[in-house]
Amino acid sequence: FNVRLSNPDVANFFMNAVRETVEYREKNKIQRNDFMDLLIRMKNAEPIEGGDPNQVGQLTIEEIAAQSFVFFLAGFETSSTAMTFCLYELAQNQELQDKARKNVLDVLKEHGSISYEAVHDMKYIEMCINESLRKYPPIANILREVTKDYPVQDMNVTLPKGHRVMLPIYAIHHDPEYYPAPDQYDPERFTPAAVASRHQMAFVPFGEGPRVCIGQRFGMMQARVGLAYLLKNFRFRLSEKTSVPLKILASSTVLATQGGLWLHIEKL
Repeated sequence: FNVRLSNPDVANFFMNAVRETVEYREKNKIQRNDFMDLLIRMKNAEPIEGGDPNQVGQLTIEEIAAQSFVFFLAGFETSSTAMTFCLYELAQNQELQDKARKNVLDVLKEHGSISYEAVHDMKYIEMCINESLRKYPPIANILREVTKDYPVQDMNVTLPKGHRVMLPIYAIHHDPEYYPAPDQYDPERFTPAAVASRHQMAFVPFGEGPRVCIGQRFGMMQARVGLAYLLKNFRFRLSEKTSVPLKILASSTVLATQGGLWLHIEKL
């Protein structure tokens, strides 16, 4: 149908970036334990550790570019959604915002600048992001295909092979059995002790298992860095243009609000 999902300039950018990266790594025999290295090995039909030795195929450079684009898009969508809703909640609760800002400033005093190590030490920032991903998961539902007949524990139900199952992420994240007062924003739900007390599948904003979102780490790192810079330099307050509570668009694939989300920003 000649339908494009992205601007031709975007497609050309990713094609050129991927082609140059692949050519440079192969020419200089560079191997790294990263996503691109995995795709290059698949392009060259090399066996993958932990993979099925009978399913060694070849990827084209176009397919590598497409996978790289999905990786980038998944990470960007996650980080932008997480930061937006996190700032919305922190704008409503200045006490939590001050606590998050103090976490950033305290870590920067120790490390001197925002670095990979510094960002990983910003534990309260991570808790704030996780709570926003719980309350506002970017994708409300995900589909998975049953690979073999599966009897559901404690139920007289068997999921037959080949059927598709919808996992209601939004509903799980708002289940009061796991999250009392689920509509309340509370980063303390993600202290190590609180996380250990819950079922490990009670928080799945990226999915889980072999099909977990490939942009998970990239997206979380972007969100941490973005929030650290923003909270360090600005104070956020709610705008009268933003509805409280938020009105979620039912027709949107990715979680979005009616009328947008507006904040007042004050430079510190």
